[in-house]
Amino acid sequence: MAHFAKVENGIVTAVIVADQEFVDSQEGTWIQTSYNTHHGVHYAPNSHEPDGGVALRMNFAGVGDTYDAERDAFYCEQPFPSWTLDESICDWVAPIAKPDDGLIYDWDEEAHNADPSTGWVISSTASEYLTPIEP
Repeated sequence: MAHFAKVENGIVTAVIVADQEFVDSQEGTWIQTSYNTHHGVHYAPNSHEPDGGVALRMNFAGVGDTYDAERDAFYCEQPFPSWTLDESICDWVAPIAKPDDGLIYDWDEEAHNADPSTGWVISSTASEYLTPIEP
């Protein structure tokens, strides 16, 4: 059994687990994808450790993702207009690096458009963790 993505006009419309024989009997274009592949690296199941396995098509396919036949790769929809596709990993990257200070951040496209040196803002869902609890 393996994962397969149904691709219509370059967009993933379904992802299933099936035998190759079943997929061959289906109409449309079905392309194998690997649940354990991310950014062109194959990881051991239930692990964050690369295992040297065959990385299929850069990323695991999800419904709504793009299949780029030229790159033979899956990648998600562009999250913000200012983000660009890093072709080496087939993933979108922000125009400025996310702070690496242990806090949770969200991207604010409007803030970035107003001042291109900004864009990452502390997540509103994380604010409860930043507020001291009164004894």
